[in-house]
Amino acid sequence: MKGIILAGGTGTRLHPATLVVSKQLLAVGDKPMLYYPLSTLMLAGIRDILLISTPRDLPQFKRLLGDGSELGLSIGYAEQDAPRGIADAFRVGASHVGDDSVALILGDNIFHGPGFSDVLHGNAQDVEGCVLFGYPVNDPERYGIGETDGRGRLVSLEEKPDRPRSNRAVTGLYFYDNEVVDIAKNLSPSPRGELEITDVNRHYLERDRARLVDLGRGFAWLDTGTPASLLEAGQYVHMLEERQGVRIACIEEVALRMGFIGAQECHRLGERMSGSEYGRYVMEVSEEFAPQGGQTGTAAATDW
Repeated sequence: MKGIILAGGTGTRLHPATLVVSKQLLAVGDKPMLYYPLSTLMLAGIRDILLISTPRDLPQFKRLLGDGSELGLSIGYAEQDAPRGIADAFRVGASHVGDDSVALILGDNIFHGPGFSDVLHGNAQDVEGCVLFGYPVNDPERYGIGETDGRGRLVSLEEKPDRPRSNRAVTGLYFYDNEVVDIAKNLSPSPRGELEITDVNRHYLERDRARLVDLGRGFAWLDTGTPASLLEAGQYVHMLEERQGVRIACIEEVALRMGFIGAQECHRLGERMSGSEYGRYVMEVSEEFAPQGGQTGTAAATDW
């Protein structure tokens, strides 16, 4: 499975900060917002990732992540020079996807919960159709809402419904089979001039090839679209990290525990940031990990 992070847009609700920097590079806790969606793809076992952003912001992302090789990844970059909708990511990233299935995540979506890596791995294998991830919300009229039957099969999708049939919001994480590339190519823009991801999902729904995985009790799906919600997300991350003594979305640690890099490589990455608590944490993790033989696979990463 290939991965795509869509990190475009202008972040108008976060002006003036986003007049000079991409929203996805703003700090949530002690790390850039982008680390959270990137770590989600890594926890799914995805190592070949395309980051799509604006021509203005792409150089900053490249300075932050490079080609991804230091994390055991392959990270490429592509431009979306104007907001054309979420589904446009599959047009921009068609050559990246190739003949594979693909996971798309929005660059401002933050997920956290117990056993998350297991949830991701279990649904990333042999994708047939599309797999969406639903999260219970108190105000479903503000979201795209999915309704399922008793088997988790998606039976309806509604965009900001006046009378919601469920309270399961469709989050910004999507798994698709390879057909999604052709579906996106044949989409017509919506009245607002964008290629809507809901239209892609409806295509699968109408063919009975869509599932909605419920991220229920114990999971968090955080919004970062306004100054208040960005502050709340940072407070949530800080509280958990202080109480548990571990860091959420530490991409160096995820790479180590997923077996993408070894303890020595991880330690070197931490040394570069040794003047910060984050860098010292990365070094400590690598030192604790080294006696165990360097690489363990996915089991140790399941709670991130």
